[in-house]
Parts: sequence; structure tokens; C-alpha cells
Amino acid sequence: MGTTRLGRSRVEVGALGFGAVGIGNGMDRAVTEEAAHDAVRAAWDAGVRYFDTAPHYGLGLSERRLGRALAGLPRDRYTVSTKVGRLLEPSPNRSGERDDHGFDVPATHTRRWDFSADGVLRSLEGSLERLGLDRVDLVLLHDPDDHWEQAVGEAYPALHELRDQGVVGAIGAGMNQAGMLERFAVETDVDAVLLAGRYTLLDRSAAATMLPACRRAGVSVIAAGVFNSGVLATDEPVEGATYDYAAASPEVRSRAAAIVGVARRHGVSLPGAAMAFAARHPAVATVLVGARSAEQARRNADLFARPVPDALWADLVGEGLLGEEDLG
Repeated sequence: MGTTRLGRSRVEVGALGFGAVGIGNGMDRAVTEEAAHDAVRAAWDAGVRYFDTAPHYGLGLSERRLGRALAGLPRDRYTVSTKVGRLLEPSPNRSGERDDHGFDVPATHTRRWDFSADGVLRSLEGSLERLGLDRVDLVLLHDPDDHWEQAVGEAYPALHELRDQGVVGAIGAGMNQAGMLERFAVETDVDAVLLAGRYTLLDRSAAATMLPACRRAGVSVIAAGVFNSGVLATDEPVEGATYDYAAASPEVRSRAAAIVGVARRHGVSLPGAAMAFAARHPAVATVLVGARSAEQARRNADLFARPVPDALWADLVGEGLLGEEDLG
């Protein structure tokens, strides 16, 4: 699997990355320690060398599990990113409670927003301890939607300094919206942005201005959430499938089913098409896909490796399921 440098940094990522939300018991679905370990190792065996996590994911569980799964593997052969902006603080008064942020874990800690310079350093120190690493390659400002002033005025300069010192290799921001990521690309000197769910077969809101702006600025895009939390993950977008972490509407399921019909004519699965669509854009350096088991990790890698004919995109445009302007 070939690699691409993030922006002007020396940090490299493969075309397919591993998102570690699921192994942090994301979407309120518990994963065993063994399954989490096997998922990471199966991704490794399939050639994946980029792994993304965050303190937010399972109150540090994702970082701990990822670190344990990567232990013993050659450190110079993989790239790890984590995030800053939420500090984890012990919450002894919540003994016996469950986390209420979409992760099936005990509420041992409380998340506190903090995009100060000190908060960045404290968050990164905690992440390194949980990961069992002496460095991470890419650090991202995590969901600064309501914290632009502090994120760009305090957290970003702190990350810039850490990069200048060689403590981290690359810096950026990760969000579920395109507008503010475009501002980071245009107004700062970030290397990469992680865009979740806004450049998919069902939501191309980043295509109009954000992705072109990143390309002009030389900022690499990490495309995440390409299954829109589930509805594009299988060829059967049935009732109960999720779209952006809520139940998909009948209209969304109908549109997904229409894409399935076109994809099948070309021998392509819906998840394969979803990954290939994001990967083909020239601004996108890597596609980040999660897995909760070795089976899922192997399936993702297998589908990603399968060629997708250009005629599929032409047919989706012809049937009004994509716009010509969405293709990059």
C-alpha cells in the first residue's frame, strides 16, 4: 500500500487508515479486549499503517487498547494520530454510572473542553501515557466548533511550537463540518484536516469549496465517516440503519438503495463504492475506516483494494445520485 505525506510534513499515511472509535466501545457497543486487539492486528496484516484515536473515544479506552495492540510492532513503520481539546478528569462521584457520550464504558472520567496551550500539553501527555508511546505523529484539534477563538489563538500556536520543536510531526484539526476546517486550511499552517461524514456518497457538502481550498493550500484531507455511521456500510440499508449517528430516514435509505442498484451493475458493493468515492478525490490523502473485529478489518481492506470502474461514477451522475461537481 503506497503512502502520501501529510501537507508539507514528513508524516506519511497509507491510502487506508484504521479509525479506533469502535475499539473504544463507540456507538454504545461494547467490544472485548481480544476483539479490539485482533481488529488492529488484522488491519496491520492487511497493510494498514495509519491508526487514529482520541481521548474522547471511550474515555481513553481506545488509546489504551490501540497502544496495547501496536506494542511490539516496529514504531518507524506506522503512523498514529490522536487529538486534543477535551481533557479527561477523574469523576469519583459518578461511581456505577455509564458514560453518556455514546461509549459503552463506566463514567470514570468527565470530559472538559480545553483548547488552552496548557490544555494541549496536558492532553498530549495523557495520550502518550495511555498509548504507551514516546511520541505521536499527528495531533489534531478535536471538534473546536464552539471554541474557534481559543483553538486558533491558543491551541494552534501550541501545536505549531510542538511541531517546530520536533515533538510531533504534523498538526491539524478534525471535525464533522467542512466550514471551519476550510478556515483552518486557509488561515493557519496546518498539515492536515480530518473531515468526518461531509464527503460521502450521501453528503458532499465539502466538495464545493472546502476540498478545493485544501488542495490549493497544500493541506491533506483525511476522509473519515465515509459510511455516514452505518447506512453505507452494507448493501442492505434497512430500517434501523444509522445516518450521522441517528436512525436513517426513509429518504436516506431510499437514496442509499438506489446507489446500491447502480453499484451492483458494476460489480461493486456499497461500502466499496463509499470508500472509493472518498479516496478518488485529489485532496484526500487517506480514508479512515473503523473496525470492531478482525473480520471487519479484513473486509474493509479487501473491499478497498478492489478496483472500481470510472463508469460507476458516470452512471451515478447520470441518474442524479451524484453531481459532476462532486467528483473533484
